Amino acid sequence: MSEGHGGISRRAFVAALAAAPFVACARKTDRPVAGGFVDDGGARGHRLRDRAAMPAIRRSERVPLVIVGGGMAGLSAAWRLKKRGFSDFVLLELEDHAGGNSRWGQSEASAYPWAAHYVPVPDANAVYVRELFEDLGVLRGGVWNERMLVSTPRERIHRWGRWHEGMEGALAETAADRDEMRRFGEEMAQMRATGAFTIPSALGARPSELDGVPMAAWLAGRGYRSAALRWYVDYACRDDYGARVEDTSAWAGVHYFASRPDDGESGTLTWPEGNGWIARRLLERVGGQVRTGAPVHRVEARGPGVRVLAGEVEYVADAVVWAAPSFLAPHVVEGAPPVRFTYSPWLTANLVLDRWPAESGFEPAWDNVIHGSPSLGYVIATHQTHAIRPAQTVWTYYWALAHLPPAEARALLLRRPWHEWKELILADLERAHPDIRACVSRIDIMRMGHAMPRPVPGFLADPVRRALADSPGPIYYAHSDVSGLALFEEAQYRGITAADRALSRLGRG
Repeated sequence: MSEGHGGISRRAFVAALAAAPFVACARKTDRPVAGGFVDDGGARGHRLRDRAAMPAIRRSERVPLVIVGGGMAGLSAAWRLKKRGFSDFVLLELEDHAGGNSRWGQSEASAYPWAAHYVPVPDANAVYVRELFEDLGVLRGGVWNERMLVSTPRERIHRWGRWHEGMEGALAETAADRDEMRRFGEEMAQMRATGAFTIPSALGARPSELDGVPMAAWLAGRGYRSAALRWYVDYACRDDYGARVEDTSAWAGVHYFASRPDDGESGTLTWPEGNGWIARRLLERVGGQVRTGAPVHRVEARGPGVRVLAGEVEYVADAVVWAAPSFLAPHVVEGAPPVRFTYSPWLTANLVLDRWPAESGFEPAWDNVIHGSPSLGYVIATHQTHAIRPAQTVWTYYWALAHLPPAEARALLLRRPWHEWKELILADLERAHPDIRACVSRIDIMRMGHAMPRPVPGFLADPVRRALADSPGPIYYAHSDVSGLALFEEAQYRGITAADRALSRLGRG
């Protein structure tokens, strides 16, 4: 975090990164902690980037439609095709497990997410999300399944040495803070009323001067001076975009607060494994068409069709839905436009706790934020259980490395060994849980160098982004980075609309 955010300075934070492992390792009371890095597919992705030698083609397969990428966009495209009665396709996934940022894990204590962990209750604009949730039994007769709505308490924040319920209440210290918080809320309501901020964003997004300036500059230009409000907005940008307010487009910053209507049907849907629950249900419906461990290394237009190479197999298709990250396309897809999107690096850790740590203040919530921390805090995988605080639990800890330029953060992410990241995570959690080291038995870490698109100033008007969104085929781009926002609803919308366009090309529209 930058100076003035209520956190630590970049210089102090980088110094802490270097020093903390050695200080922490000197503790004689430390309990041995198992764990390691969980494969994030970086090595396979780098082989594609570097155009490394690939296996010789040994067989050819004719299939009308190929989906590349098994994250939420690809799985949503496959679900849409099946719903429309079309099954003559394959989905090729680089990883050994599909799901993308909605992958999940399982321990003896609980299932848990590796990244995406919730979906806000969708409004009427998100017709595809509501259709899917009706299909999955989350929404029945207009009523949401209460067991899938976040149980109370929903969130808390640690500040001044203790936990507080909610977020805003513990941030506004003065009357001026409260006035600015209220004014900001009123302005976001006015922005919402314009209809320019929707989910999916394509339904409302249009050229705007907001896109050309950073969110920090927009706040200053509107006369917002409260450090409390600035911290809150900065946290929101780091949470959804992996970026500080200085690096986020004001359009995206406003979108965070103005895109979800306040119509009474609010709430959050979640599961122990987060959005992995959705991925599992989708795989139950489309898994027969999914081929994992199948890195696509070449896509070439051939006459009216497309040739797709994945390992030793050549697929001869009429259309392709490219649901993999767009930055890979120039390395794989013949004639793909030069993609220069910015992507945010993230670190996610799942901690197994054999007992609950000591703490002061408000009781444990689903979402737990530590004020002044460079991290985003943690969610509790067992929060939805109906048992009274199970003895063993899993915490999913999120850290967007927004304090450094993305390339530097990616290098740090890969260079620093597991035991040093482990110590930094425990040191951060000690701010709120002094005895955390006596409670944790395992920490597994996933490193995501390109976790999500970062909506930097100018992203909305980026001609390459618009060209991908409007591709005439036979290759249709469907990743959430085409929207510039890493939201489940955006990935689903892009996957479904790309599938519909591909079907039209095949004469099945």
